[in-house]
Amino acid sequence: HSKPVAARSAACRVIVHVDLDCFYAQVEMIRNPELRDKPLGVQQKYLVVTCNYEARKLGVKKLMSVKEAKEKCAQLILVNGEDLTPYREMSYKVTELLGEFCPLVERLGFDENFVDITEIVEKRLNQLQQSGCSGVSVSGHVYNNQAIDLRDTTHLRLVIGSQIAEEFREAIYARLGLTGCAGVAFNKLLSKLVSGTFKPNQQTVLLPESCPDLIHSLDRIQKLPGIGSKTTKRLETLGVKNVCDLQVFPSAVLEKELGVSVAQRIQKLSYGEDESPVTPSGPPQSFSDEDSFKKCSSEVEVKEKIEELLPNLLDRIYKDGRQPHTVRLTIRQFSSTEKWINRESRQCPIPPHLIQKFGKESSDVLSPLVDILMKLFRKMIDVAQPFHLTLVSVCFSNLKDLPSSKKGSIGFYLKPMSPPSRSGKRVREVEDVSEGEGSASWNQNCNRTGTTKTRKLSEEQKSNIKQAGIPDLPIYLSPGDIDQEVFRELPEDIQKEILSGKT
Repeated sequence: HSKPVAARSAACRVIVHVDLDCFYAQVEMIRNPELRDKPLGVQQKYLVVTCNYEARKLGVKKLMSVKEAKEKCAQLILVNGEDLTPYREMSYKVTELLGEFCPLVERLGFDENFVDITEIVEKRLNQLQQSGCSGVSVSGHVYNNQAIDLRDTTHLRLVIGSQIAEEFREAIYARLGLTGCAGVAFNKLLSKLVSGTFKPNQQTVLLPESCPDLIHSLDRIQKLPGIGSKTTKRLETLGVKNVCDLQVFPSAVLEKELGVSVAQRIQKLSYGEDESPVTPSGPPQSFSDEDSFKKCSSEVEVKEKIEELLPNLLDRIYKDGRQPHTVRLTIRQFSSTEKWINRESRQCPIPPHLIQKFGKESSDVLSPLVDILMKLFRKMIDVAQPFHLTLVSVCFSNLKDLPSSKKGSIGFYLKPMSPPSRSGKRVREVEDVSEGEGSASWNQNCNRTGTTKTRKLSEEQKSNIKQAGIPDLPIYLSPGDIDQEVFRELPEDIQKEILSGKT
């Protein structure tokens, strides 16, 4: 398995990873210029989620507790960063600006973007070859200070890529006032890994020959983007502690433990191989917001948390102009062993009469949405028993443009299933939450899915439903994304409307 040859075969691509410096802190300094050159931290709950470099020089670190940060730096100025609106808006401005240079821009969290500049590089390469390649020089650093050979077209492409990356960074600063780092390499994985070599406000290009050195510099397996904490734990039980271990681990054993696709993907990543394309993000596919806390242990508190999250979400949906058709509630229960990992979710369709009200007075939809979300909550938690939540999240998805006619189709509710199933599905999602901003979306792109479990209704439950006179869903209308118990709690006229749309 000759990795340098494999690397060279993929080297015709040129990918830039743009990573904005201490993003939240920069946005706050733009909003309030008086904060510039002062130690600044952005606070969410009891944590400093990020801080500027003045604060870092004085010992403050990302995700440090407020108490510890104040002990390290008494003059630290803290700004409340729980309202994400200004960061979100600035984030989209960066993505839009990069889109003016090139259509292939993929967002990764608020502060990172991948840009596939292969076509721009090819055009400039052709122009250079016609005029002669004299005077071409690299912008920024070269990883490992490796010597550049301009007779090697792979090297030349990456050098041109470094010049384009510098143009991106200059434009972002000139237009938006933001600084950032950039990595230039021949795939997404390597561009992301190399972008943070020199910080802040610098950039680095990786030549193919230095790829093994970069990969081997990772001291922990979890530093490979696309490998989350749960996969890391499973690898550690197999004795895989670092990238070198993963490279030489027997493929057959790995495939048996993790499944063929996951095993092959992460073993390729361990060699720096990543064929995943830069996928333009387009408009958001969902709108979500969450609140984390030390303890929430009553229905009243859960309802208050949901009521606090909804107004901002509804405002974002209104500005977007599309209508959501699915709502999901996610909770995280406290666990001393799996404190940050286990989440559980339930989702259901939004009743058609509510969908029509989105974009109008939010008060019209607020109360019924709270009712629906509380029903989803009770599907996950037995409120008669003590519970301890540390997170509540609300997500609206299945966004659709406004219908052309007055009354939109409700066909989206009833997804045809093949083969048909007699039992409703009740989804339980256990998410592998990775550390680091943007890592969740990276992992989704790497085909990581949550585990789902199905639970059939017992004969007693079916009997009770029939005795209550509640119509059971016909076999051919059993949708995979509906929590049937929530469906049965919807008003009868709404049930009939959903069913009549498909019968």
